[in-house]
Amino acid sequence: MNDTPSSPPGDRIAKVLSRAGVASRREAERMIALGRVSVNGTRIDSPALNVTAADRIAVDGRPVAAPEPPRLWLYHKPPGLVTTTRDEQNRATIFDDLPADLPRVMSVGRLDLNSEGLLLLTNDGGIKRRLELPATGWLRRYRVRINGRPQDSDFDPLRKGLVVGRDKFMPMIVTLDRQQGANAWLTMGLREGKNREIRRAMEDIGLTVNRLIRVSYGPFQLGTLKPGATEEIRPRVLRDQLGLETPDDEPAPAKRPQRARRAKPGPDAAPRHTPKGASVPPAKSRPRPGKKTR
Repeated sequence: MNDTPSSPPGDRIAKVLSRAGVASRREAERMIALGRVSVNGTRIDSPALNVTAADRIAVDGRPVAAPEPPRLWLYHKPPGLVTTTRDEQNRATIFDDLPADLPRVMSVGRLDLNSEGLLLLTNDGGIKRRLELPATGWLRRYRVRINGRPQDSDFDPLRKGLVVGRDKFMPMIVTLDRQQGANAWLTMGLREGKNREIRRAMEDIGLTVNRLIRVSYGPFQLGTLKPGATEEIRPRVLRDQLGLETPDDEPAPAKRPQRARRAKPGPDAAPRHTPKGASVPPAKSRPRPGKKTR
């Protein structure tokens, strides 16, 4: 006989808040510890609580709406913005730059103050956490400009993987593209995103990064998206790339109209194209209305 008590129904409160786009799971746990979250009118101070759709959840006294379907946006981060909701130094953040009609979103990973390029935004904490994990295996590609005249062999330590301080960096893909005056342009690929990883790795081999642009994150490309602009990924593409389930209420895709097949010509029909040198017999003339025929 199994005496193990069954787990309570529902999901942990921090997970629900994350799914609703309130904050990341870790940040939601901090909000709970600060007493900012209440369930059914009672303030809670521990994330060890399961809730269901029947529970009333509020943050800072404001009711939390039911989670919306997961959504994902591409955002071209300009340099000079920090990737955080609040900055202790009162610097401008990416959330100050986003369009006003965008719902509450979270960034997937970060780009540092002086870095630019593709940043993914989502309203779903589960997607955010999933895409940030190295286990996802998605390649993140960057265009990197460094000062100096390096040789291709200078980047071998990065290709093998190296240790910088207490951090162990996985092997990187490094391609030396071209020399442009006093600078060189590289294309780099990573499968993880530790803090300032590319800049710190370059400093470790004696080189300085003076421009860094993320151009892709897994299957999602920066393309021609202008700095400061956003573009939403279509739900079908998002589901296909992440293996999400199709909502039950989604209408079936409309069938393409099929062209009517052209009837095959009979044996007496004239060919569409007359072969060179061939003659076409004249068609039989029809009698005009009212004209007598002999």
